[in-house]
Amino acid sequence: MTPIQRRDALSEQPSYLTDDIPGIRKVLSQSKTIAVVGLSASWHRPSYFAAKYMKDHGYRVIPVNPRYQEVLGEKCYADLREIPEPVDMVDCFRRSEDIPPLARQAIDIGAKVLWMQLGVINHEAARLAHDAGLTVVMDRCVKIEYARLFGGLGFVGVNTRVISAKRPLNVPY
Repeated sequence: MTPIQRRDALSEQPSYLTDDIPGIRKVLSQSKTIAVVGLSASWHRPSYFAAKYMKDHGYRVIPVNPRYQEVLGEKCYADLREIPEPVDMVDCFRRSEDIPPLARQAIDIGAKVLWMQLGVINHEAARLAHDAGLTVVMDRCVKIEYARLFGGLGFVGVNTRVISAKRPLNVPY
């Protein structure tokens, strides 16, 4: 297995990655339907609040996780290939080593974008997707990038309605 390399560990940005502001802005502007692979039904998981944020900002979010029947009020699919409608973006909340099969599925379903979340780095999958014509974003958070580029960040760097340092009072634990 190839060792994982962080973005800053690479001498120059590989040509198969979209990592510039205009490129990411274009991806977020043109994508309307996002299949979120690894979406959890637990409100405190990053996949949940990123997907909820994107749904609240007008995106169609399709959960993909074999553990659930429904997440965020949407039917949850066990596999990308089960989704009965076109998908613009596949957003991956999975371990880096799990990404190549997801890249192949994204290609198979005709997705336009393969997005790997913060900490998810797999150059093999990125090259595979890019060579098949997909735009590839890696090691970036879709929620953070949307907020940064479209005005959702507060003065302290987070949208305070989604991420907060204060613990909610009505937590059941």
